[in-house]
Amino acid sequence: MTTSLPTSLTGLLARTGLLSEVQIAALLQQALQNDISLTRAAVAQGFTTEEAFLESLASVLHLPFLRLGAMSIDAAILEKLPTRAVFQYNVIPYAIENGALMVATNDPFDTGLVDALRLASGMRVKLALALLGEIASATKKFYGVGADTMEKLMQGDQRIEVAPDEALMKTDLGELDQEASIVRFVNQIIWEAYQERSTDIHMEPMENQLRIRYRVDGVLHQTPLPAQLSRFQAAIISRIKVMANMDIAEKRLPQDGRIGMRIQGEDIDIRVSTLPTAYGESVSLRLLMRGKEFIGLRQLGLRERDETIIRKIIEKPNGIILVTGPTGSGKSTSLYAYLHEINTIDQRIITVEDPIEYEMAGINQCNVKAEIGLTFATALRSILRQDPDIIMIGEIRDFETAEIAIRASLTGHLVFSTLHTNDAGGAVTRLLDMGVEPFLVASSLEAVVAQRLVRRLCPACKRPVKDPDLTFLRSVGFPLDKIAGATLHEAAGCEKCRMTGFRGRTGLYELLTITEGIEHLILQRSSSNAIKQKAVEEGMLTLRDDGWSKVLEGMTTVEEVVRVSEEAD
Repeated sequence: MTTSLPTSLTGLLARTGLLSEVQIAALLQQALQNDISLTRAAVAQGFTTEEAFLESLASVLHLPFLRLGAMSIDAAILEKLPTRAVFQYNVIPYAIENGALMVATNDPFDTGLVDALRLASGMRVKLALALLGEIASATKKFYGVGADTMEKLMQGDQRIEVAPDEALMKTDLGELDQEASIVRFVNQIIWEAYQERSTDIHMEPMENQLRIRYRVDGVLHQTPLPAQLSRFQAAIISRIKVMANMDIAEKRLPQDGRIGMRIQGEDIDIRVSTLPTAYGESVSLRLLMRGKEFIGLRQLGLRERDETIIRKIIEKPNGIILVTGPTGSGKSTSLYAYLHEINTIDQRIITVEDPIEYEMAGINQCNVKAEIGLTFATALRSILRQDPDIIMIGEIRDFETAEIAIRASLTGHLVFSTLHTNDAGGAVTRLLDMGVEPFLVASSLEAVVAQRLVRRLCPACKRPVKDPDLTFLRSVGFPLDKIAGATLHEAAGCEKCRMTGFRGRTGLYELLTITEGIEHLILQRSSSNAIKQKAVEEGMLTLRDDGWSKVLEGMTTVEEVVRVSEEAD
């Protein structure tokens, strides 16, 4: 923190050429009044950007200005400064030059900073300037998430226990009393996952370590952690089980629970699952943003033609619309988008789900509880006595559920549901394999939407492909006739996308509408390939075709499309 600012700062800031005299006066006043750094004050006032301010300061002060994003720092240098000092002063050591420890900071005017770091390291200290966000990313990368908390644990009593009667339901991480180090560490892990837009957190005990991975945009990333974390594995897992109201004494059987949390004012529902493994309990946390706005049809990434067709189908009074794809392909998101589109005051909509992923206002949602006999089939029978106009079934898993859903559609209800199949044509044959009569499928089914999710290229760092590999493109079926005049893009990687080159996801879709030609094939019990071939002849674009169009639009890469649609090809 900047505790006092000498008058000579006025002249120094003037030499940067970025600020007027009035702005300098306002900047110094805000920094003193709010006890914040000059860098933060300059950015908060809107006088300049952090990067421009630090670059100018570095030039005036004759200090290096660093970009830490791609920098590699030797472990021996990191050990020169205690972890608590790194986190307390928001700095990171990065080199040793002429016997002096080089340390990157965002606030060169922090009174006593150099002396404090010299005492902590036992070496002469020289400063360099760097962006605060890059310092934070570097400390997480090289020291690990929660490294400061781990150091406190190592210094204190290592025999940590979690009180079995302690409970944490809907609390705000920003306001939580984080006196206990284990509580603080678990909160840091969840906070980090939230910041990274993760959908899942996996805590996996290995032989010599506790591995923690986040699933971001459908891909798992291992998060850096302090080396000594495995020593506190039991306490960390017990803490999560306490938060989820699980039995912390039961370690031999799988358990399920849930945690209600609020992070920065946003309600989050966390589904927790434990599984006994060879080296301890594996814990998986699924993060569901309850306050998140629903994605509309326009945000799904549908082609204009397909969106128009779907809008017409979901306005029909009866029939079945199926969404298919593997786990994590965005099926639930699409179903909620359809329901959100037709959720009006004159429609009674009832859903049966396992579990309820998002709460929608104006819709009656029923949660399956198989342990007490409330299955999809039994819930559906009761729902039909509730006078619904529209029914959404989380998943058709067996003949009984499929038969009830089809009969509901034939008696004047619009039914939405999902199936696990590779493509749209496979949904038809799956229903037939379950034992549903072909004439029932042909007369009730309106459309099948097969889908996948591909990662979007990060707009900040994506770059054109200079020399596309035509041999590879030809081998995956890319339409080379469309490459003329188009520009393919590839992932580069930057701080905004965790150096992955991707940020966010969009959908690939395959829309099969039940025409007379398709009905005829269903009645003949034709194969899924025959149904798919007929649909393509009638104008259906496959998942790969939709993927190629998104590649040509610069939204994703050829490799991404191949990765997610390979099985469906």
